[in-house]
Amino acid sequence: MAMRVNNSKISEVVELISERGFSGMAEAMQILLNEAMLIERTRHLQALPYERNPLRQDYANGFKPKQLKTQLGELSLNVPQVREGEFYPSFLEKGIRSERALKLALAEMYVQGVSTRKVNAVLQELCGLEISSTEVSRAAKLLDEELSNWKNRPLDKYIYVFLDARYEKVRESGCVIDCAILIAYGVNAQGKREILGLSVSLSEAEVHWRSFLESLASRGLNGMKLIISDAHSGLKAALRAVFPSVPWQRCQFHLQQNAQAYVTKRDRKSEVAGSIRAVFDAENMMEAERILKQVVERYEKEMPQLAKWMQENISEGLTIFNFPADHRRRLRTSNIAERVNQEIRRRSRVARVFPNARSCERLAGAIVMEISEQWLSGVTYLNVA
Repeated sequence: MAMRVNNSKISEVVELISERGFSGMAEAMQILLNEAMLIERTRHLQALPYERNPLRQDYANGFKPKQLKTQLGELSLNVPQVREGEFYPSFLEKGIRSERALKLALAEMYVQGVSTRKVNAVLQELCGLEISSTEVSRAAKLLDEELSNWKNRPLDKYIYVFLDARYEKVRESGCVIDCAILIAYGVNAQGKREILGLSVSLSEAEVHWRSFLESLASRGLNGMKLIISDAHSGLKAALRAVFPSVPWQRCQFHLQQNAQAYVTKRDRKSEVAGSIRAVFDAENMMEAERILKQVVERYEKEMPQLAKWMQENISEGLTIFNFPADHRRRLRTSNIAERVNQEIRRRSRVARVFPNARSCERLAGAIVMEISEQWLSGVTYLNVA
């Protein structure tokens, strides 16, 4: 689809630079960036403004103001919005990462006692900014307060809750260890996604999961109809202790991955995966149980360990058959965590090894807060009416 270039905007930019030279660069850049975002939104929508097009993906929905700090000065941008809320200009992604890097650098200065000169050198390289020691202290304090308020905010009714963990490398007592980031996701009574909380612990042991779940309960988490997660033994034990009456759905994706450890021949792996998918794709519980019985019988002689594992574990992934058919696709796995994990992974590549668990929690907290806000203002995840 051909993009329309606004010639009047180009003329305005040329006139600014020709008349004012370098002093007009900031305003010229502001005009160019605003125009570039409009073009990118049009590409995202796959339709021009007011165009009737069968390929149209969404509809324009006004603008949101944003102040962007650059080496040319502070620019006033009008970020285009779309109705479904799943669009964000690609060049601003870099700005978001810079803001996160800024927060991390400030937090580390606050914790480690790094000199203001060294912090400013990092910020100059990452963000093109210089700040004073007063600004550093104020920003670090605000960051800590923001994360604490978010982690302790009251919760309400959430119909579905997803639990997940990922690991990051952290220095502890002179050693590098894998530190667990425990994250809870919820679908509220309006069908919107939200990240309920996170906790950074030295492992996924039951005591850490139990403490995390108890903190969610103490903040008012209630109304759950189903909890979805992987089958880590510490998590399962903690769920039995804190939410014993809530049904549990084992992530079907992880179940399929776990099954591969019991397939004795490499060329049979895809076949086994297909057999398990057939169980999960059944129309109802009775049909799923019938197919599962057939699959177990098929592998009893040639792969008895696999058959035994299937008999003991696959049924844990069938709880969703007790829930509305149009909800099952969302509830069958813990893939709700995929985007969050990608963002944490992308940023943590820069840090490589966090100097302490608190530093890891600050970065993960900044990321999940931003994503949760986007989810709440975006599309409805499930129709729960």
